[in-house]
Amino acid sequence: MGNAGIAALRDEIGQARVSDWVVVDQARIDGFADVTEDHHFIHIDPERAIQTPFGGTITHGFLILSLVPRMLELTPRPPVEGLKMAVNYGLDRVRFLSPVRSGSRVRCLSTLLSVEEKRPGQHQQSMEVAIEVDGAEKPAMVAVLLAQFFI
Repeated sequence: MGNAGIAALRDEIGQARVSDWVVVDQARIDGFADVTEDHHFIHIDPERAIQTPFGGTITHGFLILSLVPRMLELTPRPPVEGLKMAVNYGLDRVRFLSPVRSGSRVRCLSTLLSVEEKRPGQHQQSMEVAIEVDGAEKPAMVAVLLAQFFI
């Protein structure tokens, strides 16, 4: 990806893209609880969780965050020409705004904010992501995702 590839990527700045829906069912929540060893009842015990203001089990916030790369794969975007490798660089300002109940469908609304050259052959992008819950008024999570591209 020479200058033309970077220019094409920069043309994406400010354009919002939406992923396909992903279902967050109880099996996924339980599996995440096992991997992270976070077995708080609000995530894994439907009988106890029904007694809470949420009315049932909810996902771990970090499970929702961990689905962002998959949802970005499900987002139609032009390919980055000449890309050798892309890596996560970090996150800025992650906020969990509302719970996601077991069985909900979520999707990712993403907007490229910037593309900066860090050194020859290495660029960093900043992307705003919001995880929307089907039928909910506000997003479950918002963050700024940082990734580096090597060409």
